[in-house]
Amino acid sequence: MSSRGSLMFVLHAHLPYVNHPRDSSFLEENWFFEAVVETYVPIISALERLAAEGIRPGIAVSISPTLGAMLENEALENKLLLYIESRLELIEKELVRAQDDPALLKAVKHYQKLYEDAAGLMHKYSGDLITPLKALQHAGQIEIITTSATHAVLPLLTRPEAVRAQLAVAAEDYMDRFNRRPSGFWLPECAYEPRLNSYLKLSGFNYIFTESHSVEFATSFAPSGVYSPYRTTNNVGIFARDAASSREVWSAKFGYPGDPAYREFYRDLGYDGDLEYLRPYLGVDGARRPLGLKYYRITGEGTDLAAKQYYDPEAAMLRVEAHASDFLARRMKQTDDFHAARGTRPLIVSCYDAELFGHWWFEGPAFLETVIRKIRQERLPLQFVTPSEYLNSCQEPQELTPGVSSWGENGYFDPWVNETNDYIYPAVYAATDKMIETANRFRNQDLPSLSTRALNQAARETLLSQSSDWAFLLYIGSHAEYAKGRLEDHAANALKLLGEVIEKKVDEQALAALEQKNSVFPRLDFRVFASISKF
Repeated sequence: MSSRGSLMFVLHAHLPYVNHPRDSSFLEENWFFEAVVETYVPIISALERLAAEGIRPGIAVSISPTLGAMLENEALENKLLLYIESRLELIEKELVRAQDDPALLKAVKHYQKLYEDAAGLMHKYSGDLITPLKALQHAGQIEIITTSATHAVLPLLTRPEAVRAQLAVAAEDYMDRFNRRPSGFWLPECAYEPRLNSYLKLSGFNYIFTESHSVEFATSFAPSGVYSPYRTTNNVGIFARDAASSREVWSAKFGYPGDPAYREFYRDLGYDGDLEYLRPYLGVDGARRPLGLKYYRITGEGTDLAAKQYYDPEAAMLRVEAHASDFLARRMKQTDDFHAARGTRPLIVSCYDAELFGHWWFEGPAFLETVIRKIRQERLPLQFVTPSEYLNSCQEPQELTPGVSSWGENGYFDPWVNETNDYIYPAVYAATDKMIETANRFRNQDLPSLSTRALNQAARETLLSQSSDWAFLLYIGSHAEYAKGRLEDHAANALKLLGEVIEKKVDEQALAALEQKNSVFPRLDFRVFASISKF
């Protein structure tokens, strides 16, 4: 059956760079461990299963440079393996505790399989999860793209040198990791403003993703709305997010993730269990924390956490089947309605944070796999396409000047600049300004090795201070002290190192400690921040 339209799934995988090599157990490193077990391993496994069965997934995956660095960090890999082993040890105890409670036992066994699968995939690839992703891309099963170096909200960087540095470092990082030039670029938070066009082009990116109203409020008329690609005046392709397909999957209130049969995220054994029993699996401070073992289902809207019922994996998978069928039925109606009105086949661009699938919406990876599988098994008139293959096969896209936008709350930059976090920007901008000034001063000089190392580390610290994650965590009030401390530390580290270079008094021991802790971008050259840079 011929296609009525095309689906483009884009999963944006990103975590802020968290690495504390001198601490045996650091709470925020659990963000990474949980995401690997609940999101990255299940998604990779699903993609490999589909490919092995001759079903091409045809999705795009954005891997942020900071996440890529964490996936390749040997110390973090070792901690991750210990994390998985400790959970499997706890699950063995939980199987005994639940032996007389069939409903609880079913939930515990489900987690046993989850962690065994994670251990199995980690063993298969010797802890390197970049390898299977590269293999899938090499085989044409998926397309991997990148985002800015430290996931900075680019329109909020006032200096063009800072924007260029974020893009150039990201492009080089992708080349090092995936052995090819990146075609696509995920705008962090889909945050767009026209100033970015020339920098994107200079860094060699062929296309970007924007929020829907960047097209709807464009300076010229977009006849197909979000249902076709466009191009900027300098030929960078534009894909705009479709709000309808995103909301159904994204929203816990209006979409599929809020189904009563699905796992409840906010009730965790770390808070439910006996403290002495759990103590070996908590941090060194012994305080309660999430352990990732969540045995309850959403149960019903407004149900108190204490009244939640046990999670039934089989019942949840039945809802996955139903929701996948509903999702595809809605997409076919979307394509039919568009074709009836316009006479052409639409492209539906569905963009999501990858961590939604598995971590926040536990059943998300199964939903993704089921949607892809159903198109093939039921011979549905839809096809998955990657961004590059769509641009290579479609007619020349219409030129467009998109409007300023983001996918953040209220559609612009409110989550990253507001009364809860605006005080952070003077420190970020001071470090950035000093980095640019110093890069200009020393860019043509032959420097001692120690000074070059210090300048390169200052560039890393500057980039890390610009991460969108710190402002967002302050905005939502989650890990706020950690976020504030990280941002202030990175900015202060940059200024200190730059001052030491200028005064020729670099503290080599302190520098080495920073190089070990904040070890992103090993080939970074501080000159990337110079006012005239080569790309």
